[in-house]
Amino acid sequence: MVSTKLYTAIYAVLFVSATVQVLVEFAGLSYWLAFGVIMVLSAAKAVLVAAYFQHLRFEPRSLTYLVGIGLVAALALTLAASYSLL
Repeated sequence: MVSTKLYTAIYAVLFVSATVQVLVEFAGLSYWLAFGVIMVLSAAKAVLVAAYFQHLRFEPRSLTYLVGIGLVAALALTLAASYSLL
């Protein structure tokens, strides 16, 4: 069983990552640089949430790969939708 301290540390990392995303949004960076940073942070947060809070870390690898394919598809759709904003 995973300890409460680990869950609290992961929550703190997620909180800090979300705060950094907001700061990047208001930092006045170029669109694509800000987009890239936010996408990397979002992917890292999604992996942490899926691995620990949805317990995929302890599931068979095939199920983890299936969820990973969904993550890649969601990122591809987000990237495609970002072109329509320009």
